[in-house]
Amino acid sequence: MGAEEEQRKQENEQPTNNPITESQFLAWKRQKDADTSAKKAEAARKRAEDIAAGTVQMNGRELFLHEPWVFDNSQY
Repeated sequence: MGAEEEQRKQENEQPTNNPITESQFLAWKRQKDADTSAKKAEAARKRAEDIAAGTVQMNGRELFLHEPWVFDNSQY
């Protein structure tokens, strides 16, 4: 009885391995990359809408892209 209990404990403690194929991994990776890309695109679209509406403050790069005349140093 003691040996069987120890064996069950060891089996429960060992992580189960679920081997996946390379094609399964690549499919998962493509899906994950697509989801990440979609989230970034949605965030960029929302940021652009907020900037156009004037509800958020622009950072330096955004200001340079939208209002380059602010950075005109020809007067100096």
